[in-house]
Amino acid sequence: MFQVYLVQPSLQPQKVVQGIKPDCSTSNKPKPENAVTIAVSSRVLFRTETEQKVFEERGVEEYLKYQVEHENEPFAPGPAFPFVKALETVNSQLRELYPDSEELFDIVLVTYNHAHVGVRLINTINYHNLFIERFCMTGGSSPIGYLKAYHTNLYLSADAEKVREALAEGIAAATMFTPEKLIEVSDTQLRVAFDGDAVLFSDESERIFKTHGLDKFFEHEKEHENKLLDHGPLKGFLEALGKLQKKFYEKGHRLDCPIRTYLVTARSAASSGIRALKTLRAWGLETDEALFLAGAPKGPMLEKIRPHIYFDDQMFHVEGAAEMGTIAAHVPYGIAQKHPHKKDSSKSK
Repeated sequence: MFQVYLVQPSLQPQKVVQGIKPDCSTSNKPKPENAVTIAVSSRVLFRTETEQKVFEERGVEEYLKYQVEHENEPFAPGPAFPFVKALETVNSQLRELYPDSEELFDIVLVTYNHAHVGVRLINTINYHNLFIERFCMTGGSSPIGYLKAYHTNLYLSADAEKVREALAEGIAAATMFTPEKLIEVSDTQLRVAFDGDAVLFSDESERIFKTHGLDKFFEHEKEHENKLLDHGPLKGFLEALGKLQKKFYEKGHRLDCPIRTYLVTARSAASSGIRALKTLRAWGLETDEALFLAGAPKGPMLEKIRPHIYFDDQMFHVEGAAEMGTIAAHVPYGIAQKHPHKKDSSKSK
């Protein structure tokens, strides 16, 4: 079962009221052993810029008052909204094929906020017909411990600091951004695109490129093409998607599977792509499509793919994708965080 958490980290101060424990009540006990858990911040599931401004300019008490006064006004959809709706589409088809299966997307709401704000969030969830049953309000404390307890497979947030904290705890995580324009995405098929190095794979090869340049990178990959790359922070999420894909394949739905995955990498196919493909094969994983761009911009290809979300470790590529309307998420992992890509660079891995 996939579990999707809704986490709202930054519209509340971090002070926890003494004597008040987080409300983590749930109508059904979660089954982490059957779930692929996805945590989603309310700031990326919904548009909360106005409320954020109230909190920053007028303080927490005025913020809470504002939320209560507007609790019957639903938030508009945010960048993660199409992704969550696509998860629910997969759920519907899985239930038709496997009525008794617990391997579904199970949506859980986890928020820093007090119950005052929770009313508006619940009203918004109901207004948009989202299937979010589980609810955990932490009252200002960090959600990371709860995410670990639920064996979270993916955490999406607008808070880069919390994303880094989750990654440090071994939780796959990425920072989401709202593009100025949004391309239309499929409402019948979940599409997820991944970069390779420092996302699905470790940053081993990225380190060679950043430290010694492109020629040494190609030389290193040629010498090590039969040595598997180590896993990156989102390998487990691809693995979880693959597990559900196989459930559709077993029912004869390989060609019309409602989950489709993509590898979109700046690697060159002939000179460095073979190691990536051999690693995925050895892991027992596959992507439906693999695009080796040899350093070309990723934005145009992503515009054609129209993924619900694209993961990359370099802000240069995230921004390029967002400029063309793709919902992209930054994975702040690996050497690229210390040595970011420069726009005027004449070479790109």
